[in-house]
Amino acid sequence: MKTFAGISSRRLKQLLDRFAGLRIAVLGDFFLDKYLDVDPELAEVSVETGKTAHQVCGIRHSPGAAGTVVCNLAALGAGSLHAVGFSGDDGESYELRQGLARLGCTTDHLHRHPQRRTPTYLKPRNLRDPSLAGEHQRYDTKNRSTTPEEIQKQITESLDVLLPRLDAVIVADQVEEEDCGVVTGGVRDAVARRAARSPGVVFWADSRRRIRRFRHVIIKPNQFEAVGEENPLPDDVVDPTSLEEAVRRLRAETGAPICTTRGADGMVVSDPEMTWVPGVRVEGPTDPTGAGDSATAGAVLALAAGATLPEAALVGNLVASITVQQLATTGTARPEQLPPRLETWREQQAAAEA
Repeated sequence: MKTFAGISSRRLKQLLDRFAGLRIAVLGDFFLDKYLDVDPELAEVSVETGKTAHQVCGIRHSPGAAGTVVCNLAALGAGSLHAVGFSGDDGESYELRQGLARLGCTTDHLHRHPQRRTPTYLKPRNLRDPSLAGEHQRYDTKNRSTTPEEIQKQITESLDVLLPRLDAVIVADQVEEEDCGVVTGGVRDAVARRAARSPGVVFWADSRRRIRRFRHVIIKPNQFEAVGEENPLPDDVVDPTSLEEAVRRLRAETGAPICTTRGADGMVVSDPEMTWVPGVRVEGPTDPTGAGDSATAGAVLALAAGATLPEAALVGNLVASITVQQLATTGTARPEQLPPRLETWREQQAAAEA
């Protein structure tokens, strides 16, 4: 496996300058990230139950899951953004759509259905502790019944309407329950057919549970998913030789390039040849929440701007190295932050070779 030599500052600028003209659809599970800022010093004891009544002093919300990808695409300056999926007909749907609108993302194809709930991650946190330790237990609202055929049909029809004017389609499969989210088996097959006949459009997929089922689209498994290891321990790593062999097999199965993440060690890409693209080493505490989504946003924009897969992986690494340094929030990166981070990456690679 070769190691990627990197790109010049001029080449990075060339790619970044094209971001503003790109048209991207994100098809997937749009969650609402809802934060409750709790002040422990104001806690009361309930007269009725004797239990602690936590006092909420602020409420914040932003698009999550597929919406996190949109947040990162918007921060990186993508030209136009389209959400494809569904929400409930509830207050959370209103807040989700508000958040997407603020990002400049259209929701014409985010179908509203009374029989579905808007997936929500409710996140109470101690407003006096900005670190990760300030996070309370999370409360999740998800759909746990099969997505109706009517909704699946609307999603594929929306993709057909948008596809002639898109540069890239990102599929974000977040819901773990089989066929209960946007990316059902039927929708996944429909995406594969459209990807096979749309060579001019970048198709990219990420999935929490079913990454190996995609066909004809670039997939982004992590190193453990690539080798079929379901329950890795926190300090586990995959041997590079084993990973290379697994990626080659997966490339043959899916019929499309593979971009495998290795955490702080960067990515391994399959095309045009097996290549390791090192990550950027950062100092101090980090928060990996949303790092994969930010890497996806950077890599897909770079690909749609004309980058090779190794170049795109490096851009994704640069973006992720910035977002992981933003604690207790789902971070984003701006285009002007990438050139200095590229210089840091170059210095680290030169030191490693010395």
